[in-house]
Amino acid sequence: MQVQSALLFESPEEIFARVFRQWKPRTPLEGVRVEFRRFANVNSFIRLEEGRLHVRLSDLLAGAPAPILEALANILVAKMYRRPVPVAASLSYRRYLNRREMRRGAHLVRQIRGRKYVSGPQGEVYNLEEIFEELNAAHFHGLMARPDLGWSRRPSRVTLGHYDPSHNAIILSKILDRLEVPRLVLEYVIYHEMLHLRFPVEHSGARRRVHTREFREAEKAFPRLPEAKALLKKL
Repeated sequence: MQVQSALLFESPEEIFARVFRQWKPRTPLEGVRVEFRRFANVNSFIRLEEGRLHVRLSDLLAGAPAPILEALANILVAKMYRRPVPVAASLSYRRYLNRREMRRGAHLVRQIRGRKYVSGPQGEVYNLEEIFEELNAAHFHGLMARPDLGWSRRPSRVTLGHYDPSHNAIILSKILDRLEVPRLVLEYVIYHEMLHLRFPVEHSGARRRVHTREFREAEKAFPRLPEAKALLKKL
């Protein structure tokens, strides 16, 4: 009990120093500096420079309990040395981030501090607003409120589309705005992102479920689904 009580009163610097020495007992450590920054997300950074450990954490974590900071310290040090992240630390930290008050805080911070570039729906070939409204009428009885629609700054093949709930925006990769890309592909990608509006992410403990059972069932209702997925593979 006395050992546990002592740990609860450790400063963030003491926690990171202790965890670092557990991972690298032979590496000299001259000092530790932990800063809480006004990031636009729950971001964390760590580096070792000239024997000093520099840690930057989101100010959303300023009031985190000592066990959570210890879990995060284990995660960051493991990643810094490209070691496997301890499962217990990962679960503990994810469970903390999935708490309702933390999710609300992170969502608010992204809205206030985050910057979102939205180009507008009109591309060189396709107009996202037209496609959205057609899908809205066909599959959602025209009742879905239209979010901001736009094209990405760069033509990504990895992320063809995403929905940003903090800024209520659907963004499609500019690589889809080409004559050789069938309209069916854009319809499917936009429909998929519209389902993220219809079926929000579910949180339970450390789990974060993006594609729920209801989401997957609704996606199956998309006409010519196999054809659309086959076209996507060609891209």
